[in-house]
Amino acid sequence: MSEGPVWLDHPWHVDATGRTAVVAEDGRIRDMIEQVLFTGPGERVMRPDFGCGLKQLVFMPASDALAASTQQLVQGSLMRWLEGVIAVEAVNCEIGDGSIAVTVVWRKLDTGERQDGRFVREVVA
Repeated sequence: MSEGPVWLDHPWHVDATGRTAVVAEDGRIRDMIEQVLFTGPGERVMRPDFGCGLKQLVFMPASDALAASTQQLVQGSLMRWLEGVIAVEAVNCEIGDGSIAVTVVWRKLDTGERQDGRFVREVVA
């Protein structure tokens, strides 16, 4: 791992050396995005409005309107919860049979560096 600050990786796990896994700044941002995407409102006791509730949308009938509203939901949630860390540039959501795939393009506010990531979650009923 490079020099500089490190944070606990999310979800918590043990790395290959038997220690608590840590990540650098880029990994921390990816972890924060993933937490916003896949945390449902009401899941966190002290922050009941945190998250965007993506997992609930898997069970809705697929349509263009659903895709558009999902992208707005994701972009709005990321902008709200990570406004001091990243600027969201693009969001693309794909809802399939029991899975959600979200591609996010963002710019880090401290360095201006542009990054992207694909976040996939299988939803089991």
